[in-house]
Order: sequence, then C-alpha cells, then structure tokens
Amino acid sequence: MTKATLIGGVLVTVMALGGQWLLHRSYFRVQHVTFIGLKHESSAQVLAASGLALHPTMVGLGTASVAHNLERFAWIDGVTLIKRWPNSVEVRVHESAPVAVAFDPHHVLRYVDRRGRDLGRAPLNANLPTLEYVSPARATWPFEHAGRNAALVASELPRAFSAQVSVVSVNWHGIVSLKMTTPVSFILGLPTQLQAKFVAIASVIAHSTLGPGDVVDVTVPGELAVSGPSPR
Repeated sequence: MTKATLIGGVLVTVMALGGQWLLHRSYFRVQHVTFIGLKHESSAQVLAASGLALHPTMVGLGTASVAHNLERFAWIDGVTLIKRWPNSVEVRVHESAPVAVAFDPHHVLRYVDRRGRDLGRAPLNANLPTLEYVSPARATWPFEHAGRNAALVASELPRAFSAQVSVVSVNWHGIVSLKMTTPVSFILGLPTQLQAKFVAIASVIAHSTLGPGDVVDVTVPGELAVSGPSPR
C-alpha cells in the first residue's frame, strides 16, 4: 500500500466519521412534525406515541418504526413518512374506513373497519351493514378474531347490492350469511371465491322472484340452492 493510498483511506474514514458526528447533532434531529390526514385521533397523543417528540435523528428515522408505534390507534391504518431536511418531518396518515357497525357487549353501536377493529361509537342511524356474531358463548369483541370473516365480507361488498345488505352474520365456524332488507338471506359460506358469489347474488336479485324469508345458498356459486322460510 502506498503512502498516498493510506493517507486517502484515512481522510475518507475521518470524513465519514465526521459526517456521522454532524448528522447526530441537534440541528439534524427532528424538531418539527406535521400530520396530514389525521381526523379521528388526538394529534398530541399521536405525536407522543410516535416517538417523534423525542427528537430522533433524521438519518436514523424510518417509516416502519413510526408505523409500529402507532398501531394501537384504531383509526390509523398506516403512515407515510416524508423527511424535509434538516429537521422537519411530515407524517401522512392513512385512516381506517368504517365498513360496518356492530353492537358491543354493552349494546353500544360501534364502527368497524375491514380488519374487524372497533373504531369507536357510531350513531344508531349509521348507514352501514350491521355485523352479527352467532355463537353459544359470545366473545367480548369477536370481529377481530372468530368473527373477522364478517368484517372481511362487509369490506368487499359490491356497489351493485351493498345498499340492500342489512346484516352480515358469521358463526363461530366462520360461515358468513347476508340478511337483505327485502328480507331475503344469502349463505356465502367461508369468504372464498367472493367475486363469483357476489356475481351469483346480483344475478339472483336481478332475475329471480324471491319471497320474504327465502334463503339462497351460494356457497358453490355455480350450484345455487333456494329454500323457503323455516316453519314456525
């Protein structure tokens, strides 16, 4: 190794270490935070939970760590972090959207997102389908666990007939049924082949004459079965 090469290597190392030292000074730590799209959660609480109020270094800051810190907020579905050097951060919040409502154990109506999470209190006139968990022993809040299939189906309902769905019902086996406003019911089974099942439902609604209490089984989309109301 020549003397020039050695000196060059030392200079590069010194510059790199000096750069790292500089980037960890207070001037390059987070000083200003702006939240965009935050509507349902307290900005002060979100800031405190995010870790950004602790003035982390800009160079070491990543979206994943901030998103992880904010997972406990039901309305926050994800975030995008934009660094504005030398010390400002813009956090773009992607909020959850309610896809249904459900009653909690105290019979208070709550908004529910696609993952089955409780988003908070909803008005009784909320224009969304109601989730129903049918089980001998009702869980405290089943829609993130045994009843999560109901939230999934509610989030996928097509515009063609979503307004006609009154209740999305699920049992402890994960079998989903739709109770319509007519009132007619459709048994979907497990939430597989949903698009094919929705096409079958739309076709039945458009081309069949159904009576109150009729039940249409679309578990196998190409083999529909229609039964009348159960005898009383």
